[in-house]
Amino acid sequence: MSETRTTSTVLLAAGIVALEFAAAVTGFVASTLLPIVATDLDATDRLALLIAGSTLGLFVALPLSSRVLGRLGTRSTLAVGMPAYVGGLILAATARTAWVFAVGQFANGLAGGLLAVFGISTAIRHLDERLRVRVVAASSAMWIAPALVGPAATLGLEHLVGWRWTLLVPIPFVLFGRLLVVRAVRDDKPDQAAQRPVARTLLIPLGAAGVVLSTGWWPLAIIGAAVATVGMVTILPAGTARLRPGTPAALGAMVLFAVGYFGADSLITVLLTTGLHVSLGQAAIVLGAAPLAWGVTSLLTTRFTRPQCFPTIGLGIAALGTAALATELAFAGPFAVVATAWAVGGIGVGLAYPGLYIRATTAGTSGFTAAELATAVITAECTGQLLGRAIGGTLSSDGSSGLLASYVLFAIALAAAAAAANRTSATE
Repeated sequence: MSETRTTSTVLLAAGIVALEFAAAVTGFVASTLLPIVATDLDATDRLALLIAGSTLGLFVALPLSSRVLGRLGTRSTLAVGMPAYVGGLILAATARTAWVFAVGQFANGLAGGLLAVFGISTAIRHLDERLRVRVVAASSAMWIAPALVGPAATLGLEHLVGWRWTLLVPIPFVLFGRLLVVRAVRDDKPDQAAQRPVARTLLIPLGAAGVVLSTGWWPLAIIGAAVATVGMVTILPAGTARLRPGTPAALGAMVLFAVGYFGADSLITVLLTTGLHVSLGQAAIVLGAAPLAWGVTSLLTTRFTRPQCFPTIGLGIAALGTAALATELAFAGPFAVVATAWAVGGIGVGLAYPGLYIRATTAGTSGFTAAELATAVITAECTGQLLGRAIGGTLSSDGSSGLLASYVLFAIALAAAAAAANRTSATE
């Protein structure tokens, strides 16, 4: 029995890491192909529509995933999720219009969100804390290779077989990862998750739609961000907004981290090319510095016995790196300092993320189910990303002064995340 349990644990851990690699491949393939798809579908003036599909699908999945998992269980959830994921990609790859492409991406994002909650909740139930830390670190490292070679490889493949076949590249990786997870947990019983009001939880996708479809019109972006925030508070456990010690504080720190880091990351190319007037090639170097530093540092943190002690220090370092970017923008500092500052920010995130993630997905004495925790951590991170990008996009539309204000705000968000992380180890 013990040997069987060990084999299942190894399969589950390997499956989760493989799925993170698939997510990285999917992200880089989609972003690299976007200009080509837009040109082929005659949709260069409707980029928001092409981008919005997968994002909105994910945000629709988040409020519904706990219900689906609770009612269908493991087998049926996968039986629905996998065909929807593959079917969405195929629909997008065969699309002749921008709307059909967006529908395909929506189905893909919806199924991807459902399967993501399934995978994380499975890890919470079956992997002990020490192994989950290693899995989170290895998952972060799965973004290194795609970040380094993904865009060039995607363009090369597109040149050989076209964008439609290239868009399907992630499917084998996703199927492989899901197969490993299924073999490890195929007999799982459904989670009995608490039911939250559907109408309020669906405010997240409604608000997200306002943000991603605002196309630069800042009033709609702000309204959308506010509506999404209300929906997020509904999904997250009670006490998250007040940073109650324990899991709620960890989830609050995750939101603040995502606002600060991903908001800064979304504008780093603009900061370099527009604010500091460096070349696109130099900007690309800096763009890859932070995720590379994040992945390598996350792997190194697993050598320590209790990496969950690192979130406050790591997020503080990330805040300093982001503040340094704001300073360099204000005083037109040298390129080398900017590149170093952003790499240092990545090191801070790599130091903080595994421990913060584990604390955010550990119920403690709160009684949260695995599905609730999985939904909460994905909601916290994804909504934080959405808010960070919405805030940055709105402020930066005012030029250099707005860009500077954005990075000051991102640094403050990361500093607040560090303070919140200091409350995560307290008894609930």
